Amino acid sequence: MKKYQVVIIGGGASGMVAAIEAAKRGYRTAILEHKDRLGKKILATGNGKCNYTNLYQTKDCYRGSHPEFGYHIIKKFDEKQTIKYFEAMGILPKVRNGYVYPNSEQAASVADVLAMECRRYGIDIHLNEHVADVKKKNDKFLINSGYYEAENVILAAGGCAAPKQGSDGSGFVIAKALGHTIKNPFPALVQLKAKEKYGKTISGVRCEAKGTLMLHGREVVSETGEFLLTDYGISGIPVFQMSRFANELVEEGLTPCLYLDLFPTITEVELIVMLKHRFSNSFYKTIEETMVGMLNHKLSYLLLKEAKIAFDGMSKNMREKDFYNLARLMKQMPFTIIGSNGFDQAQVSAGGVNTDEIDPETLESKLVKGLYLTGEVVDVDGTCGGYNLQWAWSSGVIAGRSVVCNTK
Repeated sequence: MKKYQVVIIGGGASGMVAAIEAAKRGYRTAILEHKDRLGKKILATGNGKCNYTNLYQTKDCYRGSHPEFGYHIIKKFDEKQTIKYFEAMGILPKVRNGYVYPNSEQAASVADVLAMECRRYGIDIHLNEHVADVKKKNDKFLINSGYYEAENVILAAGGCAAPKQGSDGSGFVIAKALGHTIKNPFPALVQLKAKEKYGKTISGVRCEAKGTLMLHGREVVSETGEFLLTDYGISGIPVFQMSRFANELVEEGLTPCLYLDLFPTITEVELIVMLKHRFSNSFYKTIEETMVGMLNHKLSYLLLKEAKIAFDGMSKNMREKDFYNLARLMKQMPFTIIGSNGFDQAQVSAGGVNTDEIDPETLESKLVKGLYLTGEVVDVDGTCGGYNLQWAWSSGVIAGRSVVCNTK
């Protein structure tokens, strides 16, 4: 039996900083990581550049059943403290429009300095160590049938997103076995699938637009930016930002619709006037020729087809209802959401341990004394742009600083 004061289950972002903070306080600390290296998921963040925090922080950047819970923890260890924390380890920050990256622009730099700190503080690191069971007996935690014993356990096993990097949902199994309630996890920051069979007609087309997710005529959320149209549905950063809301509704058996406004700076009436003027001046052209330069050619073809307008017809033959139908599609191009790509393509998973069961000051379980929960295993997720890593750092640091050990 290997005895420790603190055992961290999961050697990812929150797990490593939690271990460092516990070890700094002189506690005998170990990390149990079921992959072959620490911080494997960090390497894939920010397209390999690791957007590790963001200078813009509000409660709206964090989601969950109780979004205020996550933001409360963020304020206890915020982005300014995070930047200083990593500077002390050697990470020189580079800021782009509020997004913070290591100056090396290598995610490996962040993972490497954390691993160095773990070695510095004498943390025992057990790789390729899958945790199958955790039980509490006589004020001690017995892990993997008692092979490891600990006074405190910090559960930092991640969620379900990117299982190849280690987030396989095993943390939820452990938390549930210890009595916690789990909000069913689902993919977030992910591409969305649509019922409409636009297919290869527009696959690969990119367009600047405003997207609005609607349910029963009510706006759920909207985002503006570059959208990527695909053969299965729709992608792009704005879609990632809205995906957790869409997937949550789908999980509830509802069918939201994402509408693309291809001309968000003008009204539908103004767009109709613009179209009439354009076609009037191009009376000698075909409809196909008149649309050249207004939108991507593939997108124009699709919109005309959906509006039941002959692509090879003459512009002078456009009817009043043609202008109305075309303008309506340009302002409200529908994508009926039926789901998303899976966890293997999601950047993060939403859902997790119910935050009502976690102390908002220490992240200690209200149900099991000595158990702390951090990162994606908790029902907190952030928007795209460094927020999920900020949650990992903040929750890991607070948990690591909060553990209380009775033995020397």
